[in-house]
Amino acid sequence: MIEVEHLTKRYGSHTAVDDISFTVEDGGIYGLLGPNGAGKSTTMNIITGYISATDGTVKIDGHDIADEPAAAKACIGYLPELPPLYQEMTVQEYLLFVAELKGTRKKADRAAAVEHAAARAGLQGMEQRLIRNLSKGYRQRVGIAAALLGTPKIIILDEPTVGLDPAQMIEIRSLIRDLGKTHTVILSSHILSEVQTVCDRVLIIAHGRLVAQGTPEELAAQLTAKGTITATAQGSREAVVAAAGKVPGLTDLRVTDEKGGEVSFTAVSTAGTDLRGALSLALAQAGCPVLSLSAETMSLEDVFLQLTETPESGKPESDAAPAENPPAEAAAEENEKEADSDESNL
Repeated sequence: MIEVEHLTKRYGSHTAVDDISFTVEDGGIYGLLGPNGAGKSTTMNIITGYISATDGTVKIDGHDIADEPAAAKACIGYLPELPPLYQEMTVQEYLLFVAELKGTRKKADRAAAVEHAAARAGLQGMEQRLIRNLSKGYRQRVGIAAALLGTPKIIILDEPTVGLDPAQMIEIRSLIRDLGKTHTVILSSHILSEVQTVCDRVLIIAHGRLVAQGTPEELAAQLTAKGTITATAQGSREAVVAAAGKVPGLTDLRVTDEKGGEVSFTAVSTAGTDLRGALSLALAQAGCPVLSLSAETMSLEDVFLQLTETPESGKPESDAAPAENPPAEAAAEENEKEADSDESNL
């Protein structure tokens, strides 16, 4: 459905997106996860045609976003982080306006499309309310309803729950799960619990690069294989340590407890595979029955922190602009965004 190949975006000497490639298949909810400043929004803005790429290609349902922008954009419904809503319009007026912009010419067809989109977004009874009088949660719903107009195959949501209270966040997440049943959904977020709760697959971006992708469970399993193993076996300290020490790829073995003929220890797997089976076999062959054996489980938060830490500080990347990025380049970036905002966001 979406093919991104060697996507790069530079602003002068600053590289916001650095040679990213991935494919989004038809159906399901994909989470684009990363710290502030990682390149998530830039990637989504290029996919939607909001800004152009420096290098690389993006194809939407077979249409190149650069060569066939109209056909590509017709496949996408986009909710930017700040929805471009007209505050003095009613919900119905705004959605009718968007439906016409998206090519629904007949008045009756526009009315039917707006009614259906408003119902899916949970806006029943709100159609005659002025947008400026709505809560932020309902404004987000208006933006989602606008994204649904034109029957797009793909819905792209950039930080859809930012600024919402807990009740509103739960409602919007439920709505996103419902949309995933009939559309391909791409959700950008830096809220780990949101991605883990809502998304079927996750793409993690750090420092402008794609550092991992897979289901939340797959990502955790990949790193757990390189994590800590905790075990307890019967036998002498010398026998248990000697047996465990013979397992290739198992290092940093430390005895944590020793009593009643039982030895507890931890070890680190550096082989990139789960070494619990090999460790159990080695202990059994040495005559040291295994009483307990487990690998440290990692949450998506653990995975995220391990994959996105900076080499210099070990801390997640800041969203601050790089010092070498001159003000003129930042201004050029902003002007480029503003030039296409009305057409692309609708």
